[in-house]
Amino acid sequence: MRTLCASTLIGEFFVIGFAGLVAMKDPGLSTGTVWTVSGVAMVLSILLCGMITRPGGVQLGWALQIALIASGVFVPTMFFMGAVFAALWWASVHYGRKIDEAKARFSAEGSQNSPSGV
Repeated sequence: MRTLCASTLIGEFFVIGFAGLVAMKDPGLSTGTVWTVSGVAMVLSILLCGMITRPGGVQLGWALQIALIASGVFVPTMFFMGAVFAALWWASVHYGRKIDEAKARFSAEGSQNSPSGV
């Protein structure tokens, strides 16, 4: 699960950065505010890569997905991009857990079938 989720979060890192560049063009937003919010979200996406398997890591990932969708208020394209990444996040968590379960099952079967002297 960690690899799939981290890949999604790294993709989000870049999308958040590009959205910050687009948001800078809005005369109603100050550059400092845009880069403070974008920077925090970008750092969070990187930190979450290492927190996926810890308690609350997946939930923080969902919070980032919601924030990404909500950023569409300022950059309308982010409604679409946020929805795409939320779907990718769901798939990463869902299929990542299935892969982890299959690996554990395969490992358990392998250790039961191997000769004890080898």
